[in-house]
Amino acid sequence: MTLSATSIDQYCVMGNPVEHSRSPWIHARFAELTGQALHYERRLVPLDGFAQALHGFAAAGGRGCNITVPFKLEAAQAATHRSERVQRAGAANTLTFKDGAIHADNTDGLGLVADIERNADIRLAGRDVLLIGAGGAAAGALGPLLAAGPRSITVANRTVARAQALVQAHASLALLQKTELLAQSTQALEANFDIIINATASSLAGGEVPVPASVLRPGSLAYDMMYGPAAQGFLDWATQHGAHARDGLGMLVEQAAEAFLVWRGVRPPGGQVLAELRALMAAPTAPSR
Repeated sequence: MTLSATSIDQYCVMGNPVEHSRSPWIHARFAELTGQALHYERRLVPLDGFAQALHGFAAAGGRGCNITVPFKLEAAQAATHRSERVQRAGAANTLTFKDGAIHADNTDGLGLVADIERNADIRLAGRDVLLIGAGGAAAGALGPLLAAGPRSITVANRTVARAQALVQAHASLALLQKTELLAQSTQALEANFDIIINATASSLAGGEVPVPASVLRPGSLAYDMMYGPAAQGFLDWATQHGAHARDGLGMLVEQAAEAFLVWRGVRPPGGQVLAELRALMAAPTAPSR
C-alpha cells in the first residue's frame, strides 16, 4: 500500500506469523467507539527483514505499529527513543513515528495488569506471583507487575541465568516497591503461588506445561498470555488442579488500548471491546480478523 501525507492515518501490526492477529479488529472497534479516523492492518515481515519493513512503513507515512513475535527485541533496538519500560525490558511492542524519530514503548505488562485487576477483579497487591519465562513477553510484564505491589515475584525459567538477568534489570524497582524478587529454575520450583503467569511459548508450540502442579494453591489464578486454542492445554491443566484459569485475550485487548492511548491520546473502552471479542470468537462462524 502506498501512503500519502493526506491519507487516513495508518497503523499496523508486524510479526511472523501474523495472520491470526485480532489487532486489526480491535483497533477498528476502538476507532469506531472513540470517533477516531485511522486504518490498521496486519503486515507479515520476513524473519530477516524487520528493519527494512519498519523503516519502509515509516517512510511511506505510517504513524505507528504494534510489534509481535519474534521482533520485540529488535523493535527496542531500532528505536531512537525508549520509554523506561522498554529500557528495563529490552523489548518493545508499540512504536510511534514522529518527526523522523521512532519512539518505543511496551504496553504488554500494562495490559496484563489491567486484565487481571480490572477485568478479572483480582488484586495483585500483597500476592505471591510466579512468572514463567524470561523472554520478551516476561520482560515486558515484569515492571508493571512490580508496580502493582505484590508481596513476591519469582521469575522461573528453564535457563536460570536468563531469569537472573531479568531480575537484576528490575532489582531497583523491586526494592522501591518492597517486593521480594527472585530468580529460579523451572525444574527447582518447590513453593506455591497465588498467581501463576505463563509467559513462555510452550502453549503456542503445543508443549507440556513447564512447571509442576505443586506451584498451584487452591483457588490460584493460572494465567496464560496466549489465547484461543493455543492456550487450551494450559487452561485445562489449571482447571484440573483446582485453579481459576484465564487466557490472555484480555491482555491483548488491554495492551492494545494502551497503545491506542499512546497514539491517539484517547483511552478506548477495553472491557467493552473484550466482551464483544469473546462473543465474536464464541460464534460458530467467528471471522479471523
